[in-house]
This record gives sequence, structure tokens and C-alpha cells, in this order.
Amino acid sequence: MTEAAQTAVPNSLRALNAEFLEQETRIRQGGGAKAVERQHAKNRLTARERIDRLIDPDGFFQELGLWSAHGMYKEHGGAPGAGVVTGIGPVEGRLHMVIANDATVKAGAFFPMTCKKIIRAQQVAMAARLPLIYLVDSAGVFLPMQEDVFPDTDDFGRIFRNNAVISAAGIPQISAIMGFCVAGGGYLPVLCDTLLMTEGSGLYLAGQALVKAAIGQDVSDEELGGARMHAQVSGTIDFREPDDEACLRRLRSLVAKYPPLRPVPDEATRNRLHPARPGEDIYDIFTDKPGEQYDAKDIIACLADARGEPNTEGHTSLAPDFDEYKPEYGQSLVCGYATIGGHAVGIVANQGKLTQRQLPGGKAGPSKSTNMPRVIYDDSADKAARFIMDCNQRKIPLVFLHDTTGFMVGRDSEQGGIIRAGAKMVNAMSNCVVPKIVVIMGGSYGAGNYAMCGRAFDQFLAFGWPGSKCAVMGAASASGTLAMIEEKSRERKGETIDKETHEQILAAVRASYNEQQDIRYGAARGWVDRIIEPHKTREELIAALDATAQGWNYEQPFKTGVLQV
Repeated sequence: MTEAAQTAVPNSLRALNAEFLEQETRIRQGGGAKAVERQHAKNRLTARERIDRLIDPDGFFQELGLWSAHGMYKEHGGAPGAGVVTGIGPVEGRLHMVIANDATVKAGAFFPMTCKKIIRAQQVAMAARLPLIYLVDSAGVFLPMQEDVFPDTDDFGRIFRNNAVISAAGIPQISAIMGFCVAGGGYLPVLCDTLLMTEGSGLYLAGQALVKAAIGQDVSDEELGGARMHAQVSGTIDFREPDDEACLRRLRSLVAKYPPLRPVPDEATRNRLHPARPGEDIYDIFTDKPGEQYDAKDIIACLADARGEPNTEGHTSLAPDFDEYKPEYGQSLVCGYATIGGHAVGIVANQGKLTQRQLPGGKAGPSKSTNMPRVIYDDSADKAARFIMDCNQRKIPLVFLHDTTGFMVGRDSEQGGIIRAGAKMVNAMSNCVVPKIVVIMGGSYGAGNYAMCGRAFDQFLAFGWPGSKCAVMGAASASGTLAMIEEKSRERKGETIDKETHEQILAAVRASYNEQQDIRYGAARGWVDRIIEPHKTREELIAALDATAQGWNYEQPFKTGVLQV
């Protein structure tokens, strides 16, 4: 028995992908057509239009946190994308973290998830030393929720703290005020290295009405915080631009004058690299249906570079260039060295099929046992810990492919030292000094999520496939336990639980738990950075690896402290 049980997904992975893409199209509409019209009436572009003009033509903008706040704040009309667009994209050939307030959503006001989304973007930028560009257009804190936005360590003020720390670390930050920037939000652009501002924008601690109420002074917007005033009188801004288009051109011009980049695989090399199997094969390989199996190495063949020249279909019939680590030992985890888009990586993947384990021999001689799919056993955890340490020694990124019900439980597993082995894997993974990139393909349950680099363990980026799930255990196990707790509570209050009431309680608990383990629920709360199309997983990994290659500090020493052996 394992910590969690797999739950079936009623739709196929391909159909789920289409459904998620349709939902994402609606999220990208922000506050809707009328809000876009109001933005254009002010002679301003929307956040997405600004980003489209900022990044290089044909450049890939890897948007992060698109699902943030999904299904949240309904009492306030919702906040699609948490009212801010964040992601990694090339500007003048250099990858940047771009953060753009979406003024079509509540005038770009900050909800609790807005803060968390921006802080997450700053963390990613700091980890890979990515320069940041802020496109500011915000009314400031969303006042009806100020107690959840203003005071805590992961709230509004943390953004400004990060601005200062990022600058001290020598990571460039450019900010462009392209609308309103009021109250405490005014500190964000001024804490950056370079500050641009467009005509008609406003930068001030207090607007006209508040100034009148506070000190009785009548003053115009331009006198308080207009672009001309800040360019000529206060000296706060570095560049005054007539409109959005001119401001974005200036931004690109400034970026072009950064010093040269660390080299990454060139386009000629990249174009010669292909996986052994096309990404579309993932839909035929992967399954999360109970009782069905797949080989994780077939998924890796769709992601890793292959040896040899591609055939006319663009793929090679040879195996992927994958050196599997300890292939005959600890087979419930597949570990190995590969290249993805020319980047050397270590891969740790949960195995989705039955495997055999050779046990030590006694009087009767050697014996074998069968390992269940998607379960982490003690020998697998031992192997993975050693592999993770070696990847840190080599200074190569780690890619974790999640599809796990958790660690094996029971007498044999406990006596085999599953807790000790699991702790060793968690220790090695926690202390990594190399980038850690996560793909949740199916389930990511319990301590298995932790060992495979869950959200709490300093992921560089985390991707999820449509239909994937993340929770402390599967719905089947959890629902029964939670329903029993609810029934006991009602019985203590004198309520009689008949069969019909039991079924009602179980159905309600199951529905609630299924909602919470859905990957969209996690993405809404910032636990996953990006929900991706499964057949494009290789391209998403290459983009993430390009970002780490640009500026990751591999000189940090790798230490684990005390390991249980």
C-alpha cells in the first residue's frame, strides 16, 4: 500500500490540453474588451501589447503565473492573472524577467496573489541573475483587501525589499512608468537602476484628493507627479518619453548597451538537435489510468537530445543520448545524464511501470520482489540521493519528472529504512546549488512531492501538465478519511449518520478534495509557475535551461550536512 492512490482523469490528455488552452485564452483577455478600450482611449497599450513590442520579434515569452488567482476573489469580481503579467523573454538577444501590471484588471491594483506573483518572478530572476524590466501601470493596493496585501513577509513591502537586494547583487533593473504609480507602489520604480516615464503618467505618494484632505493644498496631477515635473524639477526619472511606443524603443536601446552575454548553444547547433521521439508521442505513451503503465524512459526519449542525424521526419530512429545511472538498481526511479537543447542535465523521473528488485540472498539464495509503478522505494531514494550529489559535483541542472503516489509504506519498507533513505534524498535535493526544474506529469503526492523537489524546495521553475494533481494523498484515500472525521464530529453532536447521509458527506468531501488537488488550484495560488502543453515540454525545458545558462552562479559550494546512511 502506498501513501496515495492514482485517480482517473475522465478526459484524455490531448482533450484536457485543448480544454486548458481555451481557458487560458479567456484569462489572457484580462478585464475584458471594454477595459481594453478604456486603456486605448488613454493612448496607452495593454500589458500584453507592451510585452509583444518589447521582446524580440519571434522571441518566445515564457509566461509564468498565468493561472494566478484563478477562481479566487469572486466577491470582488475576480482578478484574471492576478492583474499582472510576468515571464521570461528575450530583449535584444538577452533573456529578461518582465513584470507588467495589467491595468485592465481593477486598474492594475495589487491583490494578495499579485504580490506573491511578483515576488515569485523576482525570486526566479535572482536565482538565474536575469535582468528585470518592470512595466508599471497600477493604482496601488486593492484597499478592500489591504490587510492581506500590506504587512507580511510575502506581501507588498517584500517587492521593494527585493528591488534593493537585487540591485545590490548587481542584477540590472529597468522600470518604465506607463500609467499611474501611486502611494507605496512608487518605491518600486525608484528602487530600480534606470527609470523611464511616459507623458500623461503619474508618480506620487498621494493623489489630488488625498493631498487636499491631508494638508488642504490644491494641486494638479502634473505638479504632483507628472513626467515633466520628475524630469525637470525632482530629477527622479532618467528618461521622459512621449508615449508607450517611444518608451519601449528606448528600453530596447538601453538593453542593447549591456555588456556581452555568457555563451549558450548557438542556433546552428540547436537546429541540429532533435529528440529520439516527437513530442506528440507523449499523448500515446503517458497514462494516469489505474492499472495502466508506461515507461518513463519513453517520455525521456521525447525530451532529451538524440544521437545521430535526424531522418526526413526530423527525428532519429536511434535511442536518446541518455546515460542511465544505476539502471539495474532502484528501478522505481529513473536517473541519468542527458542533454536537452544542447544543455547538459541530470534527470530524475518516477517510473510508471512495474519493475523488479533483486533482494539480498539468505539460506534460500537470492530472491526478487516487484516494485509498483509510481512509488518511491528505499533503494530508489538511495540511488537518487547519490545521483543528485553527483549532478551538483558536475555543476549541471536537475530536471525532476513527477508522477508519484509517494514513498512505499508497510513493514518491509519501514524495516528497509524508507524514512532514512527518503531523508537522504530530501537532504541532497534541498542543498542543491544547481538549478532545479520540475515537470508534474501525473500525480505528485505526499512526501514524494517533497523528495522530487516540491514547491518548498527552491525550484527554479515548476511546470504542470493539464490534468496533473498535487496533494498530500490521492482523493480516494483522503476522501474516506475526511468523511469519517466529519461523521464522527456530527455523531458527537447527536446527529444520526444513515447510509444516505454518509453518501452525501462522502460526495461533498470528494468534490472538495478533487478541486484542491487539481493543478489549476495549485497554479492559482502560485504553487506551479506554468501549465504547459505536454507535447511542448522539451521546448519549455530548453527555454528554462537557456535562462539558467545566462547567469546562474555555479561557484557556490555544495554541502549536505549530516546524511543518514
